Amino acid sequence: MTVRVQTEDFDLTTEVAALRALNPKVGAVACFVGTVRDLNDGSAVETMELEHYPGMTEKALEAIVATARERWPGIEVLIVHRVGKLYPLDQIVLVATTAAHRGEAFASCEFVMDYLKTQAPFWKKEKTGQGERWVDARVTDDAALARWGLDSGNAK
Repeated sequence: MTVRVQTEDFDLTTEVAALRALNPKVGAVACFVGTVRDLNDGSAVETMELEHYPGMTEKALEAIVATARERWPGIEVLIVHRVGKLYPLDQIVLVATTAAHRGEAFASCEFVMDYLKTQAPFWKKEKTGQGERWVDARVTDDAALARWGLDSGNAK
């Protein structure tokens, strides 16, 4: 299991190669890369700043990985999440999973991303032409987690 929170960008090819090298029985790799959008809620995004609590955030990510490994024994998981000031098209997050078969790889990757989106302690602030605003949790993110039988606790 690898979990990293960092300011610097990541290289997808390098990260996936390192993850694959952990287990020669890997038959499938699934990846998700999240990027900064140039438009959100009808406004042009100039920058996005991501904040976190060091230590707490990594522990939360490790717990997400542990939950995924309980559901899909034998998978390997990599999460790389960036913090700091980012610009449109910048990479924000990488979730990659390896498994013996593609179904496990796809499902576990999607699960980790859905869980991360609602449970990891990150705060996002966008700068637009109208000023700065905090990005709220989305109902669709809670619904994505609910289909795995989990409650985000974010519902109001």
